[in-house]
Amino acid sequence: MADLPAEGLSVYRLLPGLSDYRVLSLDSFDARRLMRWQRTGAEADRPARLRAAWMGERHWPKSDFPSGRPSAPVFSRRVLDRFGDGLLASGSLVPVDIEGAKGDEYHLLLVEEVVDCLDLRRSSKPKKRDGEVKRAVFRADALPAGLPAFRLPQFPRAVQWNGWAVERLTGLTGDGIEARLLWSGDPAAVPHPDPWGI
Repeated sequence: MADLPAEGLSVYRLLPGLSDYRVLSLDSFDARRLMRWQRTGAEADRPARLRAAWMGERHWPKSDFPSGRPSAPVFSRRVLDRFGDGLLASGSLVPVDIEGAKGDEYHLLLVEEVVDCLDLRRSSKPKKRDGEVKRAVFRADALPAGLPAFRLPQFPRAVQWNGWAVERLTGLTGDGIEARLLWSGDPAAVPHPDPWGI
């Protein structure tokens, strides 16, 4: 993966699929604490657990990727087992305590890898409020292509996903994940016009 030519590289933002799946609403205190840790790296804010509750119709199936927050990629145990330990190259797993749920095993992938690979000259300027980069251009020579996911120092609360990991995850979940292209080394590829919007 690390030796892919630039044309074979791509970076995405992931969201739960648009089909009728139940998704998780994360506890707002826990979500803010997670984003604070992502911004500052303070060990006191590093989450050990995340609290959440299911949303959606009871008869809908539960999503394998149930969090739409760019800071909080949550996976079912089924996906984690099938993907293998490869996701752990980017960070560690944090259990998710789901209100009133029995037998649901979900984990947050706490992405610890922060990589300075954004081409600041060619990307849109990070927003002052949160660092969001609407139009990202990555430096192919600095992109951590061997990692499934990483974060940027300019936009630390958003997890960026390498294309090979996205292909694998969408293969495991079918329509359970929506992948929005942020950047591609292929000049013919068209990035999503509003990748971080909902």
